[in-house]
Amino acid sequence: MTQQSYGPFKPARRDFIKKASAAGSAALFTGMLPGGAWAAGSDAPEKKEVKIGFIPLTDCASVVMASVLGFDKKYGVKITPSKEASWAGVRDKLVNGELDMSHVLYGLIYGVHVGAGGPKKEMAALMGLNRNGQSITLSKALADKGAVDAPSLAKVMAKEKREYTFAGTFPTSTHTMWLNYWLASADISPIKDAKVIVVPPPQMVANMRVGNMDGFCVGEPWGERAIIDKVGVTAITTQDIWKDHPEKVLGTRAEFVKANPNTCRAVMMAVMEASQWIDANLSNKMKMAETVAEKSYINTSVDAINQRILGRYQNGMGKTWDDKNHMKFYDDGQVNFPYLSDGMWFLTQFKRWGILKEHPDYLAVAKQINQIDLYKEVAGAMKVSVPKDVMRSSKLFDGTVWDGKDPKKYADGFKVHA
Repeated sequence: MTQQSYGPFKPARRDFIKKASAAGSAALFTGMLPGGAWAAGSDAPEKKEVKIGFIPLTDCASVVMASVLGFDKKYGVKITPSKEASWAGVRDKLVNGELDMSHVLYGLIYGVHVGAGGPKKEMAALMGLNRNGQSITLSKALADKGAVDAPSLAKVMAKEKREYTFAGTFPTSTHTMWLNYWLASADISPIKDAKVIVVPPPQMVANMRVGNMDGFCVGEPWGERAIIDKVGVTAITTQDIWKDHPEKVLGTRAEFVKANPNTCRAVMMAVMEASQWIDANLSNKMKMAETVAEKSYINTSVDAINQRILGRYQNGMGKTWDDKNHMKFYDDGQVNFPYLSDGMWFLTQFKRWGILKEHPDYLAVAKQINQIDLYKEVAGAMKVSVPKDVMRSSKLFDGTVWDGKDPKKYADGFKVHA
């Protein structure tokens, strides 16, 4: 692929960045920000080669494309994407330093930081990688009995008593929280009425095929793959649970940020530019789908990726629709800004489901993890708009509003809980 095919980026800017990189320092930072930040010392990335973990999911695309398209080199670093088998593996390698960073579940970073779901370690969320684009799948067998959404699932479960098993991707994952939230909306307790297990994303469809689970929540392309393989149906998309919900982040250890701030900025810029490139046009999205479908990344057919990335959905039961709230990687920087309220939401759900026994200091934890100041420096250098407020308000599909203002009240306000 030639640089001319990058679309939205002007040659003059590319040439400038190349020269800056060739000079052996990230001089592009100096003078681009108010007050000439970091002028006291070298702005060169402290670590030139950065190993970034990813799980085979469509939303790893900005990390992969930053490497494939060479955006990393522009900013003086080399991103080495590292394919990982499970989120538990990602957690362990992040904590012990085998990975410098990772494409990672928002809830995993928060879980590790507060000591839930594994060893406790101070963590950092550098930026959001994507919004939307996950889904809850029910088995074809359940759909044939009439269970096609949460209320009808509740009716089938009440009529046919047995143990029902659903899968999330990690104990504190976004997916387990979406699944729990959705089940509870129909008065199904994910603790008392069902069993929720952990299955790595690439293994979801195979496990459903052999009858190991009744449903799962996972990122694409595995929801679409279940439909293509005729083993499941889409009961709901996560964007229909929470429009523009937070999903994966670029995560690392707090100590890595402290030791390598220039490296973090350089990687964030490369991933930001890849995010802009993906969202720029349909052609880029198709090229991205072809790339990440390859064996070294997701290892699936392109058709399992390229439809939903364009917002073309089917539910496996004859319904098709165009979803304007499909997976986004940039959306004028809205995707990438690490809103404090987004991280706080996961903490409220950890408390709701007994993962946390006591209320944490919600806002303090989010301020520790979400690297707002670092993000603003990067956004300023790249002329990316930054929201005025570090909190945002969202209405979820059950009518509840989350704005981060009273997290204790919110966490304690659910009828169905642990």
